[in-house]
Amino acid sequence: MTEDRREVVVTDIKIPFWSMVVLMVKWAIAAIPAVIILMILAALFSMVLGMIPATGWHHYWGMSRTWS
Repeated sequence: MTEDRREVVVTDIKIPFWSMVVLMVKWAIAAIPAVIILMILAALFSMVLGMIPATGWHHYWGMSRTWS
């Protein structure tokens, strides 16, 4: 079996202006759920990180807390 490989160089793509506008509006609408999901993940991550100092680092490093 021989594979024939051909290189292709794209030099220009002609897209009508309004088709490009519609495409970009669709991209913007599709990005909204993605941003919401990323914000939820960031909130969960920050809550987890926020709970670590509340429990105290001494639990993780085997040190006891002494206040004088």
